Amino acid sequence: MQRIKIKELLKADPNNVIGNDYLVKGWVRTRRESKNISFIALNDGSTINHLQIVVDHDKFNEDFLKKITTGSAIGVKGQIVASPAPKQPIELHSNEIELYGEAPADEYPLQKKGHSLEFLREIAHLRPRTNTFGAIFRIRHHLAYSIHKFFNDKGFYYFHTPIITTSDCEGAGEMFRVTTLDLYNLPLTDHGKIDFSEDFFGKETALTVSGQLEGELGALALGEIYTFGPTFRAENSNTTRHLAEFWMIEPEMAFYDIIDNMNLAEEFIKYLIKYLLENCYEDLEFLNNMYDKELLDRLNHVLDTPFERLTYTDAIEILKNSNQNFEFPIYWGVDLQSEHERYLVEKYFKKPVILTDYPKEIKAFYMKLNDDDKTVKAMDVLVPRVGEIIGGSQREDNYDKLLKRIQENHVPMKDVWWYLETRKFGSAPHSGFGLGFERFMLFVTGMGNIRDVIPFPRTPKNIEF
Repeated sequence: MQRIKIKELLKADPNNVIGNDYLVKGWVRTRRESKNISFIALNDGSTINHLQIVVDHDKFNEDFLKKITTGSAIGVKGQIVASPAPKQPIELHSNEIELYGEAPADEYPLQKKGHSLEFLREIAHLRPRTNTFGAIFRIRHHLAYSIHKFFNDKGFYYFHTPIITTSDCEGAGEMFRVTTLDLYNLPLTDHGKIDFSEDFFGKETALTVSGQLEGELGALALGEIYTFGPTFRAENSNTTRHLAEFWMIEPEMAFYDIIDNMNLAEEFIKYLIKYLLENCYEDLEFLNNMYDKELLDRLNHVLDTPFERLTYTDAIEILKNSNQNFEFPIYWGVDLQSEHERYLVEKYFKKPVILTDYPKEIKAFYMKLNDDDKTVKAMDVLVPRVGEIIGGSQREDNYDKLLKRIQENHVPMKDVWWYLETRKFGSAPHSGFGLGFERFMLFVTGMGNIRDVIPFPRTPKNIEF
């Protein structure tokens, strides 16, 4: 008999499955006994919902049944019948049970319910088996798929940018070094510095912090591309919003100005939300009920509401006149903090906000200068609870202006000469943005800690697997 997924059984018309025999396989979530019958809640990972298995003790050996505990893996053959329970229209009455793997009750960490999220992070190898993380990781899959579908359907090309690089796109210097040199016997130059000419690549290299610069090369040839891959920041920030390893989506588009960029970003966010609501509603509903009672309302509000657009300068005036007691002071030229962004989104406008035209001193060298020579054509998309979720800009396409910005920011020419050269040969207006995948996961799941939306979080002093 061929196995059927529990999701397929539960979504089928009960009239089409009742009376038929099926084989299901999965993990026991709970088992409770009533006289000569046991009730097993079986889950195979395909859905948040469990299939109730009814076990007649007379059909099975007592010692065998004792081995079927929470966490054990089993296969069950039996007949689907109408269920008297109101929550599920069908249940499976078992005729045969195969035990694939035991989970001794005195050892299995998930034997009991109600574990804290902090505890579950300590057993990241088992936490996907919980209802919460099953829901989160199914949503993560659907979100990744919807990102590829969005860009593919719009004619973008998926462009693979390098993970090992020599360039620091953000200019912060917080990069993980990549080397094959013997750290206990480093080769040195005559000046006492590490001789990277002896290294694998012959120069100093690191894990990428962004695929943007290389992505621009693709856009200036293919027109519209996007990257979607892992990025790394060696930033010693042990907060609920930071990871050392995370995923980024970075579209780059030739012949897009800042307005085109903002339009795409808003369309992109709304598409992803709509897709998740249509394909992950049960998982989202579970998270709404368990962790964030406003999650579904918030997602629908963002989906149905035009984003507010205003300049950084106007935002500063709003914040100055807000009479709020912010932890971080407000003045023109400051880099806005999460508390400022959330005030604008959650209290003042009560909807997502796109901020533009930031001071050039607080933005990256590659952003296009405005005519005032003080601000750049940058944009940040701010959403409820999270704050900034997208950062982007129109890129500087003028050779001389980009060269000046590189020099002002003390970016080593040896690392970006190739990037500058694209402004010499067939330069064109172009724009792009970056969306942090885990930041967006925080937004769409209502979870409070970024460590809980990625299977294996990498944070300072924490790498178990």
